[in-house]
Amino acid sequence: MNGSAPIVDLSRDDIKQGLSDGSILLVDVREPQEFAAGHIPGAVSHPLSTFDPASLPTGKRIVFSCAAGVRSARAAEFAQAAGRDIREHYKGGFKDWIGAGEPVE
Repeated sequence: MNGSAPIVDLSRDDIKQGLSDGSILLVDVREPQEFAAGHIPGAVSHPLSTFDPASLPTGKRIVFSCAAGVRSARAAEFAQAAGRDIREHYKGGFKDWIGAGEPVE
């Protein structure tokens, strides 16, 4: 095993389903000012600039999210490098979410 699994792209529908049934913890890796300006309801802020995979809770299905899917994929790679089995991210990110008219906090 080379220590990193392929990154899994999730759709907006996957995210909505996981949030509504409580099966995922959506971790927003955008910077604090981006998160404060608006985020997906239920998401928690863990900025990539200060990202520590060890600070993420265990026992939950963690899915990363960012603005457009670049930083969230990087976060998954960082988490795997730190030994965490986290490979899912919201491919479209916040731009896809607001573009679809979904609610924002």
